[in-house]
Amino acid sequence: MKTKQAFNPYMPSWEYVPDAEPHVVGDRVYVYGSHDIFNGLNFCLGDYVCWSAPVDDLGNWRYEGEIFKREQDPAAPRIRLTNGLAAPDMVQGPDGRFYLYYFMGGTKMISVAVCDEPAGKYEFYGYVKYSDGTPIGKRNEPFQFDPGCLMDEDGRLYLYTGFAFGGNPILLDGSKPTEHGPMWFELDTSDMLTVISGDEIQYMGVLTGKEAKGTPYEEQPFGEASSMRKFNGKYYFIYSSLNSHNLCYAVSDKPNADFQYGGILVSCGDIGLPGVPDVKHAHMSTGNTHGSLIEINGKYYIFYHRHSNRKQSSRQAMAEEIRFEDGKFYQAEMTSCGLNGGPLSGSGNYPTSIACNLYGKDGTRFLSMLKHPKKNTPFLTQEGGDREEGPEQYIANMCDGAVAGFKYFDLTSTKKIRVNVKGKATGTLYICTEEKGAPAASVEIKPAKNVHGFVAELHAPGEKQALFFKFQGKGSFDFISFDLK
Repeated sequence: MKTKQAFNPYMPSWEYVPDAEPHVVGDRVYVYGSHDIFNGLNFCLGDYVCWSAPVDDLGNWRYEGEIFKREQDPAAPRIRLTNGLAAPDMVQGPDGRFYLYYFMGGTKMISVAVCDEPAGKYEFYGYVKYSDGTPIGKRNEPFQFDPGCLMDEDGRLYLYTGFAFGGNPILLDGSKPTEHGPMWFELDTSDMLTVISGDEIQYMGVLTGKEAKGTPYEEQPFGEASSMRKFNGKYYFIYSSLNSHNLCYAVSDKPNADFQYGGILVSCGDIGLPGVPDVKHAHMSTGNTHGSLIEINGKYYIFYHRHSNRKQSSRQAMAEEIRFEDGKFYQAEMTSCGLNGGPLSGSGNYPTSIACNLYGKDGTRFLSMLKHPKKNTPFLTQEGGDREEGPEQYIANMCDGAVAGFKYFDLTSTKKIRVNVKGKATGTLYICTEEKGAPAASVEIKPAKNVHGFVAELHAPGEKQALFFKFQGKGSFDFISFDLK
């Protein structure tokens, strides 16, 4: 039973959980992911946490707590900064217990933790290993990274790994990237650790690098972020392409071979949708993304992440409903109402942290680990350092030419809008229902030391309307929230 509206990000905006792997256990969906810290110097500096929601109330997310600390792994390097806990995946074993497969920097191995509950306190269990006991990753194989797993309906367990970016020597740590796409291993379900598919590295036909040239994979070759799902008897392999900002998929009748390129599932800047050709014209500044597909109550969703704070290491959990017809997925659009089941209400207060489009007059960019300069760039951020409670994120530096977009609202009965801002700006904030449309309202912005509300009549009736806020003027302001009435 739905009790709350669902927003994007679907977790509190002070939480930074990228690389989401959603799994339904009982009547709840659990999300397992990496854990960034706000304004972190690198990815994945936090310990693993878990969030869950009822399958019939996808706006009502509950913090399950910290489920695993990196120091529990005996191989954990002393230095955390370059050796964080990266994207995990979870599978339930035949013994009913829950197994968390993960990679930690500096180990070159795939580790496993186990728990009697899906979101309890996991304990270190072991390393995925060959039959002679050698951990995978210790035989000079291509880099083992981003494990994804699938317990098939016939009781066979598969593990998928791979990393194809050759320009990341710190992460590779002397290992080589894959030249032949993702790898697969079948594991013994009696111990959930031992490879039983042989000692030779085996690939799936999801191509990368030179092998992708002249094939359907050429535009979106495999990069990282292996994940596997099965729908209607077919296997869907989800991955992040070498473009990094796109989550893509390939499909096969088998769990380990003959995969054919399917298309883009989502881009963390809407790149690939009409009118969005590249990173300079994206709907938000981009970076890497990682996630997976899930079916909940007959609907399909793609989970992924976006970037905030002008850099790549403050990533936030996002999800969108995605169209699935005749075995094919169609690229989802970034929205503010991803898991809501429809547009948001035309009445209420909305934090600007739910913006799904945000750019300045100089366009957008692919972010790095260093903060991009503020000039002409509105951006999402929060007050203070990393924290577990407190005020929502907001849009900072709304300056001349800045655009903030929110999708979608039922504005059938909405008559007024109030924007809540503070800063040293003077000018006009135009409010449109289309990115390049005529204004449905306008608000005169004046300097305000404290948060101040500016009100306007809104004439934009419609059951599914976007709201684009466009500023023209001098100075800049922090855009905190807006009210619809």
